[in-house]
Amino acid sequence: MNSKRIWRLGLTGGIGSGKSTVAGMLAARGAAVIDADAISRSVTAPGGQAIAAIAANFGAHMVGADGAMDRQAMRERIFQDHAAKRQLEAIIHPLVSQITAERTQNALDQGHRCLVFDVPLLVESGERWRRQVDRVMVVDCDVSTQQQRVMARNGLPAQEIDRIIAQQASRAQRLSCADIVIVNQSMNLLELEAQISQVAADFGL
Repeated sequence: MNSKRIWRLGLTGGIGSGKSTVAGMLAARGAAVIDADAISRSVTAPGGQAIAAIAANFGAHMVGADGAMDRQAMRERIFQDHAAKRQLEAIIHPLVSQITAERTQNALDQGHRCLVFDVPLLVESGERWRRQVDRVMVVDCDVSTQQQRVMARNGLPAQEIDRIIAQQASRAQRLSCADIVIVNQSMNLLELEAQISQVAADFGL
């Protein structure tokens, strides 16, 4: 592959797959990592750019005393009313797109040749993200490994972890969209690093 060109990689994986670890390894090699999830959270955080529109559309009670969106209340509202989910996305998605574009331009201005878009729901978003990246990199492991890692990391009950996994794209769906698969199953960090090293070289890292 031509390492002189600018590459846009979409990085995704299910909860507990090790996607954030892989993002960190790519960043250490000089990639600019743009975290779509962190951007999405920032617009609904205290003083975030989506807060005024959320209060106007859903009511002031959807904003907590700290000035952030009340996530629990919003989850319940969305669960009861599917139109509310589309309404919330119509507020958040344009802001996330705008901030992502600004961070992309900043990375290019700083001379980065490889941009990694860390998007947990890349597969679920359909063509919206697929159109914006040159390659999709999937961090893969089996479901039982996901469960064990999330339980160890977050201490969530098994039932809650299963619910989160069920809401995400299936392993097969993610793999069917992958151009590159990083297998993060039964291996230590050095073995994962070796795998990343091989892939990264193709993208000038």
